[in-house]
Amino acid sequence: MPLETVTSKQSAPGPLRRFAAPFAQSRAFPFLWLGHLISFLGSSITMVILPVLVYSLTGSTTTMGIVMAVYMLPNVLMLPFAGHIVDRVDRVKIMLLADILRFLIMTGTAVLALADLLSIPLLLVLVGGYGMLDGLFQPAYAAVRASVFTPDIRIAANSLSQITTQAVRLIGPALGGLLITHWSAGFGFGIDAFTYLSSMVCLLYLRKALGHRSQAKETTLRHSVHWKDDFKEGIAILRGHPWLWITILAFCFINICFTGVTSVLIPWLFKVHHGWEPYLYGLAVTFSGVGAIIAGLLLGMRNEWKNRGLIAYGGALISGLALLSLSFAPTAGAAIALFALEGFGIMLFSMIWEISLQDLVPQEAFGRVASLDMMGSFALLPIGYIVVGWTADWIGGIATIAIFAGLGISAILLVLCIPSIRRFQ
Repeated sequence: MPLETVTSKQSAPGPLRRFAAPFAQSRAFPFLWLGHLISFLGSSITMVILPVLVYSLTGSTTTMGIVMAVYMLPNVLMLPFAGHIVDRVDRVKIMLLADILRFLIMTGTAVLALADLLSIPLLLVLVGGYGMLDGLFQPAYAAVRASVFTPDIRIAANSLSQITTQAVRLIGPALGGLLITHWSAGFGFGIDAFTYLSSMVCLLYLRKALGHRSQAKETTLRHSVHWKDDFKEGIAILRGHPWLWITILAFCFINICFTGVTSVLIPWLFKVHHGWEPYLYGLAVTFSGVGAIIAGLLLGMRNEWKNRGLIAYGGALISGLALLSLSFAPTAGAAIALFALEGFGIMLFSMIWEISLQDLVPQEAFGRVASLDMMGSFALLPIGYIVVGWTADWIGGIATIAIFAGLGISAILLVLCIPSIRRFQ
């Protein structure tokens, strides 16, 4: 064996060293990672409690669809402006502001729930405000993440972030199910509010670690550029990469099918159709996290992956097939296992997508492109949530799950017929 081959094998980092590299090589990574992890814990609790609460108050899939639409509509409307703001203002400051306001909203929601004063109209107002702030926060977070996840640690940082985020899903949803089963929704909303306080502390340390880099974008305020010009520039960047614009357009439709099912109908399947205990739904979401962790570990084991297009859309296809099978699941155990498979598949797609965005999009324009990505992916979700809920009330939830999962699978297979998607490396 040649000497250089032996040396390269001996110097190749093992999996543990590869996952430890972001902590060793980036002062900013630990604070960005921990802040997101803490706030995600609170959000994962809320995302289990919210549908159970709505179905307890109304029992209506249409109402649940409206609640999700009211969350998503302000989110989508904020995104074109958010991209302009994120690329021209200190991104960490934007994240801090969003966290402060989300803390206030979740505190108010917790107080109303504990006082037994939380009605559907009040919930819609609070959820709408929360959605608008998410539309501001997420592009800023994506842009900061892209700058902190430098090429030398990119795959390890993305894998580690996704693995630990999904690990939180082993705790948060199950905790949310236990809280609403044995205590009340108000306790869960209160925990969510507290996590935003903790996240703010991490963001303050992150801003200090970034130093002058977190302030760099403020200098661009000297240039008077209209948000429409930034919007057009973001579209021009996307048009230069078929993988990006084709995938964004495709997931406008695929997200309606899959997210409508997971957000509106899977809680209905557990709570209303089968009458299973709320903690079982929390357990299903938890095992979705288990599947996602396995996918993240698999992708993080190597520094480079080829055939990324096939891996990403293959994962999306696995997710769709799992959702389709859920409509026929005879037991809670089978449903939980299928939800784990769904989490595995969607994580394969999400990881490849995040890495490709960070590889292809220039740092100075990342906020604009990230906002366009989110807008394209989420733009039709408000309509989709309502349509999925209304269709379930009209023809039944089981048939609706099968129809929308089947439509999503068909869209994925159609996109895989495009050579630039199949051959994306």
